[in-house]
Amino acid sequence: MKEFVEYIIKNLVDNPEDVQINEITGKHTLIMELSVRKEDIGKVIGKKGKTIGAIRTLLMSVASRNGIRVSLEILEVGTSVEA
Repeated sequence: MKEFVEYIIKNLVDNPEDVQINEITGKHTLIMELSVRKEDIGKVIGKKGKTIGAIRTLLMSVASRNGIRVSLEILEVGTSVEA
């Protein structure tokens, strides 16, 4: 699934070399952290969130066939999630 998301996102943004996807796997859950440059975030989200919504819908469809749950989070390059 990582390659699928990476392919879609790299074709949407102006800086495909800065696209990074980090997968965090659990027993029945997969969290995908998508990192893009600040100026590309709007392109990934789309008008009223339609683009990211469509990507998440496709991901959930593929994941449900495999019996897992998936979550896609968008991060700005240079930021990190602190626990």
